[in-house]
Amino acid sequence: MAKGYWIVRLDISNLEPFQAYVAANGAALAQYGAKYLARAGQYQCVEGNTRSRNTIVEFPTYQAALDCYHSVPYQNAKALRDGACEIDLVIVEGYEGVQPG
Repeated sequence: MAKGYWIVRLDISNLEPFQAYVAANGAALAQYGAKYLARAGQYQCVEGNTRSRNTIVEFPTYQAALDCYHSVPYQNAKALRDGACEIDLVIVEGYEGVQPG
């Protein structure tokens, strides 16, 4: 079964409520087996547009990624960041097909 991923790009406009969101979202992420692959580290935008912060979160399955986002605990945490940032969050299914090389 393919893994699931959240690809998150955001610009923070109000740090205090955003920090409250970060403190609150961990329980929901842990409940669904999430693991950070990238979290606000260095980056270079080599094509297109970007935001100031980038995160990739891995889930054991695509369904777990969807379920976490729609869960009550995550939605409660999300409410803390509403209005504190501009965000793009895409949930994608991992690829298990033929690889290059």
